[in-house]
Amino acid sequence: MSHEKNIESRRRFLKAAAGTAAVAAVIGTMPRLARAADLPHLAESDATAKALGYVEDANKSTDPKHTAGNNCANCQFYSGAPTGYGPCQLFPGKAVNAKGWCVSHATKKA
Repeated sequence: MSHEKNIESRRRFLKAAAGTAAVAAVIGTMPRLARAADLPHLAESDATAKALGYVEDANKSTDPKHTAGNNCANCQFYSGAPTGYGPCQLFPGKAVNAKGWCVSHATKKA
């Protein structure tokens, strides 16, 4: 009988541990989702933005490297929505305008 109690006790422990791990994993992703929405917008006056020729509106770019139709929304480094602002790998900790553009634009692979 004692052996059966030990097995049942172990089962309860393993179920509780698995449940705790699942809850921790879900809670661990929540702050990352919230942080993406709370990123400050990248200003054109930012040093990195200036270095990469970032503009808020791709249509206003005077850079000869800019091709019509290229903007942050269709760049492989941008991971935000197709409109509004979102994170860009080139500007960590900042949100860029989906309609923006910089000289490092690389068209997303389909």
